[in-house]
Formats: sequence, C-alpha cells, structure tokens
Amino acid sequence: MLQKIIDKFCIALSMVMAACLAVMVVLVFGNVVMRYAFNSGITLSEELSRWLFVWMTFMGAIVALKERGHLGTDMLVGKLGPGGKKFCLALSYGLMLYICWLLFSGAYQQTLINWDSTSAVMEVSMAWVYAPGVVFAVLGGLMLLTELLRLLTGQMRDEDLVMVQESEESPHGAGKA
Repeated sequence: MLQKIIDKFCIALSMVMAACLAVMVVLVFGNVVMRYAFNSGITLSEELSRWLFVWMTFMGAIVALKERGHLGTDMLVGKLGPGGKKFCLALSYGLMLYICWLLFSGAYQQTLINWDSTSAVMEVSMAWVYAPGVVFAVLGGLMLLTELLRLLTGQMRDEDLVMVQESEESPHGAGKA
C-alpha cells in the first residue's frame, strides 16, 4: 500500500520535473531570441529558470533515491554473505538518514533566515530557494526510514540488499554477471 503511494508520488514528481524543464527551455530560448532579435529580454527568465533548476534537481534526487538510481560500487558488499549485506545496508541507511537530518536542519535554518528577503527580479521570498532542501530531506528521510523498517522486519529480498547500480546502462544491476 505504502509502496504504491510512493510510486504514484514519484510519477507525479517526474511530471512536475518535465513541466519545470519545459518552462525552463521556453524561458531561456525565448530570452535568447528576444535579446538577439529585438534587443530586449524577459527579466525574470534567468532567475525563474535558476529556481526551477534547483527544485528540479532535488525532485530528481527523490525519484532517484526511490529507484535506487544513484551510482555506486558493490566491490566489497557483493562479496559478503546475507548477514554482512544486511549490516552494511542498515549502516548505509543510518548514515543517509543522518545526512538527511543535517540537510534538513541546514536548509530549514536557511529557509527561516531568508523568509523576509526577496529576490531581485521576481521579488519573491528567497526562502523558496532553500525550501527544496527541506522537502528532499523530509521525503528522502521517510523513504529511507521505510526501507530501513523493511530491512529490519525481514521484508526485503536478498537481491535487494545491494543498493547500488554499477553503471547508467544497467538499471538496478541488470546485466551484471
């Protein structure tokens, strides 16, 4: 049940990321054409594109975390037995949860500090630049906590104990010997 909710949420995030990318392309391309053809430009184009890129990056990190799409190596962990793999995976989840906490606390503080500051062009609160760090830390932490609970309760299959992908060409370790 929870996994289906996470899957649907990540699909929605992917659609939002595609929309962000489309808006960025239109803004930047339109700005380039207007500068060269009409010697003018869209003033908020650069700032909004930059903000959309920040949000898109953090949303993509959430989807990649869910899909285990981050690159890594299993040189050591791949040689361990199931108990060693479980220990290393639990340790890595614990470390990633700690990093999510650090990211949350720093991004939250920056969001609060910049709440009353406004951007130069759009005159919108600068907190929106730091908010995606808070969103990623919360959502990523919840995903990691869910996976850690699956591991600790024995609901994780042995083939899911190695959490890395050897290359971009082989998603989820497919094609490994």
